[in-house]
Amino acid sequence: MNNFESPSSSGLRFDDLPISLAQMREHLSVPLLCDALDGMGLLRQAPRLPLIPLTVPGILVGRAKTTLWADMSHIDPAPYRLELAAVDSCQPEDVLVCAASGSMRSGIWGELLSTAARNRGCVGTIIDGAVRDTVQMRSMGFPVFARGTCPYDSRNRQRVIDYDVRIELDGVTIEPGDLIAADADGIVVVPQAAAPRVVAAAWAKLHDENRVRDAIRGGMSATKAFDAFGVL
Repeated sequence: MNNFESPSSSGLRFDDLPISLAQMREHLSVPLLCDALDGMGLLRQAPRLPLIPLTVPGILVGRAKTTLWADMSHIDPAPYRLELAAVDSCQPEDVLVCAASGSMRSGIWGELLSTAARNRGCVGTIIDGAVRDTVQMRSMGFPVFARGTCPYDSRNRQRVIDYDVRIELDGVTIEPGDLIAADADGIVVVPQAAAPRVVAAAWAKLHDENRVRDAIRGGMSATKAFDAFGVL
């Protein structure tokens, strides 16, 4: 059991989850979490966005730290103010989520922000937009999911207009503190109230799938395996 809880966080309590984040990162996947959400009637929790892992493979899992971005075409009187405040207020196990409406106007995330966020305990970022410094972030081993890259700096092109607020990605609501995960298959948002049940169901399905896999490898047909275990 993971007994961590950030003392200043009002979001997800990790000690309420049936398994640790380390176990989730080692064994679970976005499809497994989606299947568990489906089983509870939560059918629209995976934003359908072309976000890809740009730095490291594997699954990114943590507590959503939300930021809301806007394009701009004028001189910013206080460049970077809110994005720096958002990064500096990160807590351990946060995933910083940038709702930038898919804008590729600039690379709104890069090496220096990754370094600062990691120092605060942030475990990765999910960006509905573009990033830069991918080589450096890859060498850091810092997980970054985004639409792609753009070499331009965000100054006077894009800025954070609010953070720690409700945001949307492809119509999927993300509240600060929701459990969020991303891997090569996509992104999924697990509402805080449902997180313990969803994680438990995903963990159970993982073990059910392992039994089915073993049975099929042992010679059982796919039809008989599904009849026996009810899992596909």
